[in-house]
Amino acid sequence: MTIEERKTINSTGVIQNLILENRGKLSISGVLDVLSFDDQVVILETELGLLTVKGENLRINKLSIDTSEVIVEGDISSLNYSEKTTEKSKGSLMSKIFK
Repeated sequence: MTIEERKTINSTGVIQNLILENRGKLSISGVLDVLSFDDQVVILETELGLLTVKGENLRINKLSIDTSEVIVEGDISSLNYSEKTTEKSKGSLMSKIFK
């Protein structure tokens, strides 16, 4: 199946791949930004929402903004998607902090 065929099947027009190799190397495409990372948690903004990668001894081995790819290595224990937050909710949180 070609990429063009996949785009017509996918209603959002977004293709994102997660390839986990032996729970030690995670290749992710469709990454917009790295929001936070340390040796236990990596939080990525992707085209399909926020992706949280949890584990131990995590490190970002490759980060390419041009190709929207990230490779995370370490002992990966979980992957979790959540919805993107809206700008309105970010503003209300900031207003609560500075009240």
